[in-house]
Amino acid sequence: MSDSFSPIDHERVHDTIVVGAGPAGLGIASTLQRIGIRATVVDRYGIGASFRRWPEGMRLITPSFTGNQFGAVDLNAITPETSPALSLVDEHPTGEAYAAYLEMVAELDGIEVRTGVEVTDVTTAPDGHLAVHVLGRQPWLARTVVWAAGELQYPTTGGFPGAEHARPTVTVDRWEEQTGPRAVVIGGYESGIDAAVNLIERGREVTVIDQDAPWDIVDADPSRALSPYTHGRLRAVYATDRLTLIRDRITAVTHEADTGRHVVHTAAGGTFVSDGRPLLATGFDGSLELVRDRFVFDETGRVVVTEQADASTVVPGLYLAGPMLAHRQAIFCFVYKFRQRFAVVAADIGARLEVDTSPLKLLRDHGFYLDDLSCCDDACAC
Repeated sequence: MSDSFSPIDHERVHDTIVVGAGPAGLGIASTLQRIGIRATVVDRYGIGASFRRWPEGMRLITPSFTGNQFGAVDLNAITPETSPALSLVDEHPTGEAYAAYLEMVAELDGIEVRTGVEVTDVTTAPDGHLAVHVLGRQPWLARTVVWAAGELQYPTTGGFPGAEHARPTVTVDRWEEQTGPRAVVIGGYESGIDAAVNLIERGREVTVIDQDAPWDIVDADPSRALSPYTHGRLRAVYATDRLTLIRDRITAVTHEADTGRHVVHTAAGGTFVSDGRPLLATGFDGSLELVRDRFVFDETGRVVVTEQADASTVVPGLYLAGPMLAHRQAIFCFVYKFRQRFAVVAADIGARLEVDTSPLKLLRDHGFYLDDLSCCDDACAC
């Protein structure tokens, strides 16, 4: 693996450049190697960088378990031959541990990863190739590009007056940084509840406010409801009487200069005091904001890609992989979901590059090749 650009790389036409060295990027690169295509993976920081930025104590909510040899691949694995449960010996790995797993996959598969590379855009060059624009360097040329940069490093930070007084949970290193006995968390999905649990375990009193009350949602799709892992943790801290759950809409956050406290205001007229900065857990804008003009978005803000190949409908040869992927009513925001589309992307790239894609068929037996999206409309009976 290399960690920097060579002086002549901009003159070479790469078969495939993958932007992002997280589970999506490395998973795509590994899948492409099955049909003889060696992708160049580029990343601003390094392998698993987003996971290494997780706050202390945050863990994967999807459980890892080694069932690969029985046809049930570890939910957090990015290749059928590996299992974070086996290599990390942990059911719910920390971000740091999961990044170590990703490094093992890259080393095992010999994936070329270039770090210190900040991609700013992807455009079509005059000769028909794709130009990958890199800050401070000449563009790289590629026949195909896969955008797999993820979203964690691009949290949503606005939406109401005084939002600048709140702090995104993903910017917290250690929960002890939160000052005072009272804390307010804005947003009640996974990262919001994780913040509340960690703060309560450290003796804080926490109010979580979310207009959708995710803690009450029951849905067969875990992308729309809290995970069982999170519900279990939520029940445990709720029993301490130090957690308050509020269903309401945030209208403003104000800062009291004399006391240093922050006050969160809601549509129902509620005021909730946070001794430190309120914590913001309202989702992510995602890395697609960097190349927004290269994709189409629907009226809900979701990206629109082709169902046959997860390809941009604007720039031929540009593909999407990772948690921002969505089709119909299905959201592919978990590893075990978006990994099922790696082979779909690889098959289309292989067809473009005129290579034999038949080895990808073997991935169907492992649940790594989902090209019939009708199954995503099914719901559990109970």
